[in-house]
Amino acid sequence: MIALPKLDRLGAIASLLYPPVCEICRANVRAGEYLCDECEAKVVRIVAPFCQKCSEPFEGAITGEFTCANCAHRTIHFDAAVAAYRSRGIVRQIIHDFKYGHQIYLRQPVARWLRAALDDARLRSCRFDMIVPVPLHPTRQRERGFNQASLLAELLSAQVSIQSKPALERIRYTTTQTALDRAERMENLHNAFRLRKNMDVRGLRVLLIDDVLTTGSTLSECARILKRAGVISVYAATAARA
Repeated sequence: MIALPKLDRLGAIASLLYPPVCEICRANVRAGEYLCDECEAKVVRIVAPFCQKCSEPFEGAITGEFTCANCAHRTIHFDAAVAAYRSRGIVRQIIHDFKYGHQIYLRQPVARWLRAALDDARLRSCRFDMIVPVPLHPTRQRERGFNQASLLAELLSAQVSIQSKPALERIRYTTTQTALDRAERMENLHNAFRLRKNMDVRGLRVLLIDDVLTTGSTLSECARILKRAGVISVYAATAARA
């Protein structure tokens, strides 16, 4: 397991010895920043029109709220899943380096994108009792050294003063979802999660956290388990949407 406090201390020391630079183009940036203004301008924000259920953006002259055909024709257990940015270009690279490149410090800009999702009207008026990160299977977490959703949930919890708890656990190791279509993803995830022992979530309003929303199958399955355990509502927030 990576010792985050030690890494943070090392990062603070390094910042004194080396000036901060943009993670993409290596231009000098202000302290506490990870992208220069030019690269920041290339980050793609999700704007209307988009599906009210899954945040899938659409081209065209749609002026009112709508639910996309993918959401309308399947059972989805979360109330809404909100992402502020597209997982394209710079956003995708930063998240990839964070998750797979063991660049743990990049949780900071990813958490900033996640925090932006809470400004969405679908979440802004909600009151949440608990933040729950999407869990990794123990085998995969040992391989990676951390759960990216847990790190993001911890940062968000400190910012919004809502407790974060690992209410769910992943009990079945699943194959990678990357090459699977929506139906195959849902089948692959069936019975992959369960509520942790002695975890009482009855009557709570939950904010489910992950880094990227692709088809929503993982979030939906987690929401199904939570609602079966008595959760009143489950909204999801992610840093980006594929």
